[in-house]
Amino acid sequence: MSANVVDIAWRVGGPQGKGVDTAAGVFGRAAAAGGFFVFGRREYYSNIMGRHSYFDIRVATHPVAVHRNPVDILVTFETETLVRHALAVAAGGLLLHDAGAADVPIDRMVFLDPPLQEALVSHLEEAGLPPTTAGLLEAARRRGVTVLSVPYGELAEHLTSTLGASRARAERMINTVAVALSGALLQYDPELIKKGVALTFGSSPMTELNQQAVDLAYAYARETWDLEALPLRLAPRAERPVRLFLSGTQAVAMGKLAAGIAFQSYYPISPATDESVYLERHATVPTVDGGTSSVLVWQTEDELAAVATASGAALTGARSATATSGPGLSLMTEGLGWAGINEVPLVVTIYQRGGPATGLPTRSEQGDLLFAAHAGHGEFPRFVLASGDVAEAFVDAAQAFNYAERYQTVVIHLLDKTLASTLQTVDPFDTSQLSIDRGLVAEPAENGAWPGGFPRFRPTESGISPRPLLGQPGGMHWLTGAEHSEVGRVTEDPTTREQQMEKRMRKLEVAAREIPAEEKLQVYGDPDAAFTVLSWGSTKGAILEATQRLAAEGVQVRHLQIRMLWPFPAQELAPFLATAQPLVVVETNYSGQMARLLTQETGTKPDHLVVKYNGRPIAVNELLEAMRAILAGKAGPRYVIRNPFE
Repeated sequence: MSANVVDIAWRVGGPQGKGVDTAAGVFGRAAAAGGFFVFGRREYYSNIMGRHSYFDIRVATHPVAVHRNPVDILVTFETETLVRHALAVAAGGLLLHDAGAADVPIDRMVFLDPPLQEALVSHLEEAGLPPTTAGLLEAARRRGVTVLSVPYGELAEHLTSTLGASRARAERMINTVAVALSGALLQYDPELIKKGVALTFGSSPMTELNQQAVDLAYAYARETWDLEALPLRLAPRAERPVRLFLSGTQAVAMGKLAAGIAFQSYYPISPATDESVYLERHATVPTVDGGTSSVLVWQTEDELAAVATASGAALTGARSATATSGPGLSLMTEGLGWAGINEVPLVVTIYQRGGPATGLPTRSEQGDLLFAAHAGHGEFPRFVLASGDVAEAFVDAAQAFNYAERYQTVVIHLLDKTLASTLQTVDPFDTSQLSIDRGLVAEPAENGAWPGGFPRFRPTESGISPRPLLGQPGGMHWLTGAEHSEVGRVTEDPTTREQQMEKRMRKLEVAAREIPAEEKLQVYGDPDAAFTVLSWGSTKGAILEATQRLAAEGVQVRHLQIRMLWPFPAQELAPFLATAQPLVVVETNYSGQMARLLTQETGTKPDHLVVKYNGRPIAVNELLEAMRAILAGKAGPRYVIRNPFE
C-alpha cells in the first residue's frame, strides 16, 4: 500500500470482558497519534461476560465514517473469533491466530449459532476443506491471506519471567501484545503504540507494564517473521493536527454540557447509559469565562420517574434532559404527554436498539422513528432530530435545548447503538458557533401577582406564550395532566379545548417557517444528479463513501440526509423529489419507517428501499453492491442487505 494513501481495516475479537475494547482503544489512539483519521465500530453480545465481541478500527489518510468488509488484519485471541471472522479477511491481508486454535472442529464451538455453523461447514465442504479451523485457515491462504500463528501462552510466560508480572496479569496484557504485534507487522513506530497505551490506561500502574509488553512483542515479531515480505505498511504522517477521539455518547454529553445543561435523569439501559455515566464523571466543567458549570445527574428508580423529574427540573428554568433507549421511551410515553400538554421544554435523547421488546439490546436498529414521532396519548407538538455522525451528535445535542425552549415543547434526539458505540476522530468542536436561545421567559409582574393566576397558556398567534419559572414572583399557575384554561385550571369546555389544542399545534407551523432549511436537510454529492439517495441517522457514513466511490467511477449521485424528521421537511424536499430518478431510501429497519413518513407527508414512494435489520450497521461495501444492483436494473423495489458472518 502506498505510503501516501492509507486505508487499513483492522479487527480484533475475543470473549466479552477480556480486553477487546481496551485493545481497540490502544490501536485506535496509536493510529490517531500518528496523524491518521480513525473510525471504530464495536459489536458485542448482551451478556456481561463470556460471549463473543469484536471491534473494527479503520485507519486512513482521509476522513472515514463507516466500517468496511472485508478487513485487512484480523487479530484473534481465541478459537471463536477465528471461526467467526476468518472468512472476513481480504486477499493480501493478515490473520493472527492463537497457535492452540490451529486445528479445532467447528462443531466443538458450543457458542456458535447454528445458522452460522451450518454456513461455515457448507462453505468449507464446497471448497473441499475439512470443517475445522485448519480448513478455515487454508481457505484464507487460498485467498491470498498471510496466516500467522502466535503462541500466546508462551508469550504470557515470557511476560511473567521477563517483567515479573503475575500469570493473571500477564494474561490480561495479551490484548496489548496482540496490538503491538499488529503494529510490528505494519512496521509502525512502537513509540506510538506506547503512546496509545498511555492514552488508554492513563496513570494506571498497568501503563508501564503494558509499554514494556509492546517492546517484547515487537522483538518477537522481528525475530519470528520476515516483516519486509509482508504487504501492509503504516508510516506516521508528517502533519499531526489535534483531533478528538471519542464516541457518540461522549459527543452527545459534551454537546449538552456546551449548551448549559443543568439536570439529566436516567434509568440504566443499554446502550444509553454510557452518556449519563460520562456526564456523572464530568459533572463540573470549566466555562469560557473562567468559571465552572455543574450538572446534576440523577439515576431514578424507573423511566417514568426519569421523564417526570426531568420535566420538573425544566419547569424551574434548568436546561433539562433525560436519556434512554427504545424500551425506556415506551415507558416514558405518559410523561411525554404530560410534558406536551404543559408545554415543558424537555430534551429526550433516544439511543435506538434492535427490538421489539428486549429484542437485541446491544445491537443497532433505526426502529423507533415512527414511535418517536407519534408516541403519547393523543396529539401534541414535538420535534424529532436525528444525528448522522459523531460531530452532528455534538451539535444536535446542543441545538435540541434551543428548540425545546424556543418552542416550549418536547424535543426527541434520535441516535442508535451504531452511533453510541462509534469511536471516531473529529476536529475539536467549535463552541463559538453555538448559541443559547432560552425562548420567551416571563418577567415578574410589577405588583407581584396576576389576579386569578398567571396566563401561562394564553393563546397567541405563534402558539408560544411567556413561561414563568417555578417559584418566580407573580408566576402562579396550575400544571395538570388534563386540558386546561390559560392559567392551567382543568376544563372540558369545547371552545377552550379547541383554543388550547390549536395554540399548541401552531408551534409546528411557526417552526416550519422559522427553522432554516439547512438545519432540516443536508445535500451531499452532486445536487443536480438524478440518482437520489434519501437517508437519516447513522447510515450517513456508508452513503457518503459509497457515493464518492461511484462518483470516481463516473456515476453522479446526490445524497439527501434528513436531520429533522418531525415536523417533516416536505416543502424543502419537494424540488428534489420532483427530479429524483430513481429515488432510493436507505434504512436499518425492516419496514422503511422514514420511507413511510415520506409517503405520508409528500405522497411520494421511493423507487427502491434498501434495508438491513440484522442488528448490525451497513458496511460501505454492502451499500455499494446494492447501489450497483440498482444502477444495473437488477434490484427490485425492496433490497435486503444480508450478512450471516457478522
